[in-house]
Amino acid sequence: MPMATIIDANFVDYLIVGIYFAFVLGIGVMARRQVSDSVDFFLSGRSLPAWVTGLAFVSANLGAVEIMGMSANGAEFGLPTLHYFWIGAIPAMLFLGVVMMPFYYGSKVRSVPEFMLRRFGPAAHLVNALSFAVAQLLIAGINLYLLASIIKAMLGWELWISLVVAAVVVLTYITLGGLSAAIYNEVLQFFVIVAALLPLTLIGLHQVGGYSGLKDKITEAAPTAADADAQLNSWPGTNLTGIDNEVLSVIGIVLGLGFVLSFGYWTTNFVEVQRAMASDSISSARKTPIIGAFPKILVPFITILPGMIAAVAVAEIVQTKAGETVAGGASGDGVKFNDSLLYLMRDVLPNGLLGIAIAGLLAAFMAGMAANISAFNTVFSYDLWQSYAVKDRSDGYYLKVGRLATVGATVVAIFTAGLAANFDNIMDYLQTLFGFFNAPLFATFILGMFWKRMTPTAAWIGLVAGTLSAVAVAFLSEDAFGSASLGVIGLSGQGASFVAAGAAFAVDIVLSVVISLVTKPRPASELVGLVYSETPKDTLVDENEAGYPWYRRTVPLAGVALGLVVVLNFIF
Repeated sequence: MPMATIIDANFVDYLIVGIYFAFVLGIGVMARRQVSDSVDFFLSGRSLPAWVTGLAFVSANLGAVEIMGMSANGAEFGLPTLHYFWIGAIPAMLFLGVVMMPFYYGSKVRSVPEFMLRRFGPAAHLVNALSFAVAQLLIAGINLYLLASIIKAMLGWELWISLVVAAVVVLTYITLGGLSAAIYNEVLQFFVIVAALLPLTLIGLHQVGGYSGLKDKITEAAPTAADADAQLNSWPGTNLTGIDNEVLSVIGIVLGLGFVLSFGYWTTNFVEVQRAMASDSISSARKTPIIGAFPKILVPFITILPGMIAAVAVAEIVQTKAGETVAGGASGDGVKFNDSLLYLMRDVLPNGLLGIAIAGLLAAFMAGMAANISAFNTVFSYDLWQSYAVKDRSDGYYLKVGRLATVGATVVAIFTAGLAANFDNIMDYLQTLFGFFNAPLFATFILGMFWKRMTPTAAWIGLVAGTLSAVAVAFLSEDAFGSASLGVIGLSGQGASFVAAGAAFAVDIVLSVVISLVTKPRPASELVGLVYSETPKDTLVDENEAGYPWYRRTVPLAGVALGLVVVLNFIF
C-alpha cells in the first residue's frame, strides 16, 4: 500500500518525467549501435569532442554529492560549503588538465589503475584496482539511495521497491550503450539539472526577500551572532570543519580539503578521468576538466543556496536545524538535512515546474550512479578480470564481462544503498570514503609521477598503510564511522574526514620515501611517458594547439578559471 508522499505531483509532472525517461533510454538504444568492441563500450572509441566530455566531466560529479549533499550542507552550515567547489574542486581540476592529463591520454591506458600497473607493477595495480572497485560500489549505493528516495517521495512506494526500480533504469541504458550512453546522457542531464534547480533557487530567493532577505532570516534564526556570522561567511569555516581554532580550521580546509581530498579525487578518480580519456585528442583531453571548471564554479548557486533557503523557509528543516526530531522525511525515519531540497520543491514549485525539478533530481542521481557503474565495469573487466582471472581471451569476451559486471555492480549497489541511509548528512559519509580511497592514491601518484626514484614496493605498501591510517582516524573520531566511532579524538563531521585524509596522505608519502630509498627503482628507460622528468616535453602537448585562439588553448583557459575563483573567494 502506498505511503504518504512528500511531493504532491500531478499528471503533468508525471508526463514530464515520463518523457525524460523515454529520452534517456532512447539515447542508450542509439549508443548501442556505436558499440562494436570493448574500447567503444568502455572509452567511447576515444572519439568525443572536448565540449561534450567537458560537460560530461562536470555532470558525472553532479549526482548525489552535489545535489542532496551540498544542499544538506548549505542548510546545515551555510556559505562555508562553497569550499567544496572553489577550494575543493577547481584548482585540482585545472591541475589535472594542465599537468596530469597528458600522461593519462598519451600513454593510451584504458584506466587509472592501468597507469599504476605500468608505473609500479602488479602489486600496486591490484591494491588500487580493488580499492577503487569497492569505493565505486559504495558511492553508487549513495546515488541509488537518493534516487530511490525521490521515487519514494513522489510515489510513496516502499524504499526497497524504489531502489529496485531506480536500479533497473540506470542498468538498462548503461548495459545497452556503455560509456557513450553514459556520456551523452550526462550532457542531457546537465541541462535538465540546471533547468530544474535554477527556477527553484530563483523562486525560493524571491519568497525570502532576495539574498539580503535570506541573510536577515539566517541572522534572526541563528542562536548567536557568531553562529550567524559563521553561516554567512565562507572563511574560516569552523562550523564546517568542527575545528574551533580559526587558524587550524583554515589550514584544515586548505590542506585537508583543498589539497589532499580534492587533488586525490579529481586527479586520480577514474570516474572523472574516464570522461577525458574518451575525447578525440590530447588537446581535447587536457581541456575537458578545464571546460568543466566553468559550470562547476557556478553550481554552488543552484545547490547551496536552495539548502540555505530551506533552512529558513521550510518548517520541517527549520525545526531540524533547531535540534528537534521531526517525523517524515524521504527515509521515513525522520526529517534530515538531506531532505532540504525535496521539502523546498514541495513548498515553492507549481505543478509543471515540479515535474521538471523531479526529472532534474532523477537525472542527477542517474548521472552519478551511471558514472560510478561505468567506471567500475571498466576497472573490473580490464584491471581485475583480464589481468588476474582470465587472460588472453577475445575482445568480445571482455565486452560480455563488462556488461555482466554492470549488472552485478547494480545489484550490489542496492545493498550498499542501505549504508547511506544511516547518515543525516550524506557528505559526512562521502568525505569519509574519499579519505580512505583517494587521499593515499593521490600521494602515490604525485610522488611516482614526479620522482623517478620511487619503487614498486614503496607504492603498494604506501597505499595500504595510507588507507589503514585513514580508517584508524575515522574509528578514533567522534562520528566519521557513525555509531562505530570511539570518540577518542575530539573531531566530528567533515573535519574528521579532512584529518583522516591528511593522515593517509602523510603516512603514504613518508613510508613511500623511506621504502624507496632502501629498495631498487626501475631503470629510467622504462619510465618514459610515466614520469615527468623522463618524458619528452613535446609529447605532453598537442602541436596544433599553439595556432588556436586563446579561448581554445589549455593554459589561458585554466588561467581565466583560476582568476574567477580567486575573485569569488574574496567576495564571499
